[in-house]
Amino acid sequence: MSTTPAWTKEKPTALLVLADGTVIEGKGIGATGRTQAEVCFNTALTGYEEILTDPSYLGQIVTFTFPHIGNIGTNNEDIEDLTPAARHGAVGVIFKADITDPSNYRSLQHLDAWLKARGIIGMCGIDTRALTAWIRENGAPNAVIAHDPVGVFDIETLKKEAAAWSGLVGLDLAKVATSGQTSTWDEKPWVWNEGYSTLGASDARYHVVCLDYGVKRNILRLFAGLDCKVTVMPARTTAEDVLAHKPDGIFLSNGPGDPAATGEYAVPEIRKLIETGIPVFGICLGHQMLGLALGAKTEKMHQGHHGANHPVKDHTTGKVEIVSMNHGFAVDSKSLPVGVEETHVSLFDGSNCGLRMVGKPVFSVQHHPEASPGPQDSHYLFRRFLNLIKERNGEPALAER
Repeated sequence: MSTTPAWTKEKPTALLVLADGTVIEGKGIGATGRTQAEVCFNTALTGYEEILTDPSYLGQIVTFTFPHIGNIGTNNEDIEDLTPAARHGAVGVIFKADITDPSNYRSLQHLDAWLKARGIIGMCGIDTRALTAWIRENGAPNAVIAHDPVGVFDIETLKKEAAAWSGLVGLDLAKVATSGQTSTWDEKPWVWNEGYSTLGASDARYHVVCLDYGVKRNILRLFAGLDCKVTVMPARTTAEDVLAHKPDGIFLSNGPGDPAATGEYAVPEIRKLIETGIPVFGICLGHQMLGLALGAKTEKMHQGHHGANHPVKDHTTGKVEIVSMNHGFAVDSKSLPVGVEETHVSLFDGSNCGLRMVGKPVFSVQHHPEASPGPQDSHYLFRRFLNLIKERNGEPALAER
């Protein structure tokens, strides 16, 4: 007869150890092992595959505030990183509930198997509301997430590793997230029950060069959907090499890490590109580094903005749009120099979400207009960029909406 009490607690197979020594126990999912990263929370109810493959999340552990993640499984169409073999994206994930079996006609693989294949360490079975509240009060912490199916952990070592991690400040992660080679993109946006189509060579009316700091696929798709051939170039590409492709427009992509660190090599090249008069458009990290190139400053945020339900006001039109966000750094609006205007602002905390140069075809936004939470509230920004190209070419403009 067993002497083990029925109420004996199940042994934890995953731990989240914060830099202050806090230990949170849970059930391990996904890959095994351990990794150091910053813990953030994401308030989106959908799009977990896109979120976890967004290169902007490199160096982060994503806590989902929505309790049920994994219900629709995973597929090969919703991946956002440009080089999935390198698996750029979140390094860890935290859910409240266990992953259920998928129930969706597009599903090809269970989320747990997908996490294992991508090397993402995860845990579930914890109070994600309490963790989210802790982050809101104390800021995004450095931590170690560990998964061992047997449940054997050296907690003191994990505490030391969490406390020793340098964090995202001063960290150039774009050099890791960039595809690292020049390539051409021609895939157009997804159409329900049809999938993706490609832009024919004869249909490409404009040429956009994308400086890839960790670009998302759907950004490139939206350019292709506007008849733009896109040449994707590595993060360290010089202005001279960009201009050798004779672009109609230049795009500064999203990406992970500290913009000031990446800006050490990127900002001087961005300044040269601005001087040419060719239209420039930036998103997220590209926005932050454009701000640095124009003389503004960036700052680390308390908890960052991560989710698909953020209200942002466009001062140009006076309209409010619901946007997707993923950033832990922001441009300090108080540091914007003369000749640079704030175009968008977060209605959650008043932080800067967009800027433009007065009298020049240069602008950027902090949020992700390609992510479609509105669902297409912000797609006008791509048409706004295209109109700058058309204006430079003496062509009639498109309607933004």
